[in-house]
Amino acid sequence: MTPEEIKELNSARESLVKRRREMARQISEAPLPSVEMAEELTKILTAVEALDRALNEAGHPYMSQSLAEQMQTEI
Repeated sequence: MTPEEIKELNSARESLVKRRREMARQISEAPLPSVEMAEELTKILTAVEALDRALNEAGHPYMSQSLAEQMQTEI
């Protein structure tokens, strides 16, 4: 997998995580969340897991920028 492909997978994952947070906020604020909201959240979670598997298989597991920076300072 090329560095550009890895970057695209990481970017896609980060976008889905933002959507996951937004969905979680909407569900938490709804007095009676809909089944559709729960199904959409499930689809997002599944997609994030699939991206994580793809990154792991490529030998580039996802690492947040803050964790990567922290590891660099410890080296």
